[in-house]
Amino acid sequence: MRKSVIIVAGGNGSRMGSDLPKQFLLLENYPVLMWTILCFIEFDPTISVVVVLPESQIGYWNELCIKYDFDHTHLVVTGGETRFNSVKNGLDAMEETDLVAVHDGVRPLVSQLTITNCFNQAAETGAAIPALPLNESLRRGTLEESASVDRGLFYTVQTPQVFRWKIFKDAYSQKWDLSFTDDASVVEKYGVPIRMVPGNRDNLKITHPEDLVVASEYIKQKKGTF
Repeated sequence: MRKSVIIVAGGNGSRMGSDLPKQFLLLENYPVLMWTILCFIEFDPTISVVVVLPESQIGYWNELCIKYDFDHTHLVVTGGETRFNSVKNGLDAMEETDLVAVHDGVRPLVSQLTITNCFNQAAETGAAIPALPLNESLRRGTLEESASVDRGLFYTVQTPQVFRWKIFKDAYSQKWDLSFTDDASVVEKYGVPIRMVPGNRDNLKITHPEDLVVASEYIKQKKGTF
């Protein structure tokens, strides 16, 4: 089956305490975004990769690709005002495929097993996302008044979120809605049920400085080069 991935990288470095957008921060001598792209090329060397970036960052990304000899084929698309618009821009720029994934540009540690399980499940049922059960207690309310809830009913959601092409294309024909927190919520509102598969706990989203430290330790264990 033909596979594609939209990698959305529209973040900035504010919570990292950096002027450099977090997708461009160095992780073991290479920018985070390059490691993320490599996860999918390792999964399927023929996969079509679309990278969505703010217009102001595209020139810098091209410079990085030259600097680090990053010659893996990918299409760069300008992002929109919201994540919904950014994904839609990426989708509109793609050729038709069988399965399409959307992945956060700052999740460079997604495992091959997680990617494989998501694509296989989406091929079977139409829509699949990686998720993890909570391992900490959970409360609902405010700091002043709260009550415990059954954590067994809740999961944390990761990416890649993978869908059959027609389902995803049709779902993104909807108008933007406040309930759209991720791609699964867009597809769900369109009327397609979402199937969860186990994610990997080290598939962290690099947001804070300590995340970069943790990611660095994992990357040191990875084999191969660009």
